[in-house]
Amino acid sequence: VGADNPSLPSPYLAVRVFSPAYNRHTQRKGRHMTTDQNVATITEFVDAWTRLVPEELASFFTEDGCYHNIPVGPVFGRDNIRQMITAFTAGWTATQWDLLNIVGAGDIVIAERLDRTEAGDKSVDLPCTGVFEMKDGKIKVWRDYFDMATFTAAMS
Repeated sequence: VGADNPSLPSPYLAVRVFSPAYNRHTQRKGRHMTTDQNVATITEFVDAWTRLVPEELASFFTEDGCYHNIPVGPVFGRDNIRQMITAFTAGWTATQWDLLNIVGAGDIVIAERLDRTEAGDKSVDLPCTGVFEMKDGKIKVWRDYFDMATFTAAMS
């Protein structure tokens, strides 16, 4: 994108031009997080999953945040998100999320991952893509896209 046209000031410019969220971001008043800061936060969040500490993971969200595993319904509020993560990961013995690609545009970050999870003697390598809407350095909305059948078949 930016590499093809040296006059473009940022590798994210082409994404920004077409992103309604970026346009809202540039008009917002108050604390301003850069794209690089938002990408760094999501990179830290992905890395934090290895520790499987629901309180730590929930701390990345705004108080009124939303976590939506697209195959199921959304969960609203940091405490509810913590409870959902606790329940969802209860049987997990280990997880490693490999960050394959990550791109940001203002308050939007998209992260393509391969989530490698173990639950006792069962394991799954689950391709996922997370779309994050950020607010003041925290996750306001996380929509995570993956095939629930792949997860369920491997963990059954």
